Amino acid sequence: MKKVLFFAMCLFSVSGILAQDNIILKNGDEIKSKIIEVATSEIKYSKFENPTGPVYTILKSDVFMIKYENGSKDTFNQIEKPTDSEQANDNLFTKGQMDASKYYKGYSGAGTGTLVVSLLSPLVGLVPAIICSSTQPNDANLTYPNSDLMKKTDYYNGYTSKSKRIKSGKVWKNWGVALGVNLVLSIVLMSGN
Repeated sequence: MKKVLFFAMCLFSVSGILAQDNIILKNGDEIKSKIIEVATSEIKYSKFENPTGPVYTILKSDVFMIKYENGSKDTFNQIEKPTDSEQANDNLFTKGQMDASKYYKGYSGAGTGTLVVSLLSPLVGLVPAIICSSTQPNDANLTYPNSDLMKKTDYYNGYTSKSKRIKSGKVWKNWGVALGVNLVLSIVLMSGN
């Protein structure tokens, strides 16, 4: 009876050792674990010694291979390429930014208003400069080349974000010009006395 009990204990010990997943990192380290989830960019697991304990996360890019308890393996040594739709979205966003650089001219009202007020008083001119540079351009002022493209979210986001940067740059440039003019006038007036 003792031999049967000993044999059963050995069998359970060996199966317990084999019933683990091994995460092999690219640096050669090995983590004995129980894999919970393999997601797009990360792997969730619990430690083999404490399977009901906390869930840990490791970046998939740090993992070379997972050896599962059933003997199968997953290898992660290849860099995943973006899907065609992700690539298309990136291209639309970039195209929106490029088109905004080419076609967006709707900043003239904000830039001119800031310039005029700032020529009268650069300190008071800060108010329209801050307000104009922090707001998105009106849709009516966007002057985009293709209305069908503007209906696509990534193109729209690229176009409007670049338009806002252009508008903000023009506003602050005009405020700076007005400040410079005021400084030169002050120096001229002070040196004339």
